[in-house]
Amino acid sequence: MASTVIGQGIIVEGEISADDEVIVQGTVRGRISGRDAVVVETGAVVEADVTASSLVVGGHITGNVSVADRIDLQSGGRLVGDVKAARITIADGASFKGNVDMEV
Repeated sequence: MASTVIGQGIIVEGEISADDEVIVQGTVRGRISGRDAVVVETGAVVEADVTASSLVVGGHITGNVSVADRIDLQSGGRLVGDVKAARITIADGASFKGNVDMEV
């Protein structure tokens, strides 16, 4: 499986659109649209709306999120914004502020 990686120290301002998995280790400001998973790793900062099939949050996201399947908010992860997802998992030590709309 191919992946698009936004590495540590990289700042992207604008829109990212990808058919493959998007892994964010740096900073993204704008919008992320992925047909596959989006992974925001520990230490990464996303100030963007995110649309994807699934989302893993180990870093920080500020923005609205729409996910077809599942959001996994890991310990130490932070999400501020409204969420649309079929399933959401929030681990101990994670932080979430916003509204949740769970679609089936």
